[in-house]
Amino acid sequence: MKIQVNTDGHIEGHEALVTHVDDTVQHALQRFRDHITRVEVHLSDQNGDKGGLQDKRCVMEARPEGRPPIAVTDDAPSLHQAVRGAADKLARAIDSQLGRAASSERSPVKPEAE
Repeated sequence: MKIQVNTDGHIEGHEALVTHVDDTVQHALQRFRDHITRVEVHLSDQNGDKGGLQDKRCVMEARPEGRPPIAVTDDAPSLHQAVRGAADKLARAIDSQLGRAASSERSPVKPEAE
């Protein structure tokens, strides 16, 4: 699973931040790593230099093999909180999508009664 981190002009993508994002995503999606080819992480500061509550945004998009991408967003007061929130949301979304896919593959469609 490849993890790509992108930042806007207000966020410095220094090595410690990239390491934190990588570790958080790897931990949250560990059980799905065989099903996910890539995760794109976009970090932004919604208010720039003005500051504000809940102004750090993390958007994560996972690319499951053979399925459409899954994207989630989390806004929080800090980048670390936004990354954790988005990683948790993404894990739940992937679990839901893969669970539905497994259920539909196991459950054959019953023919309608005449």
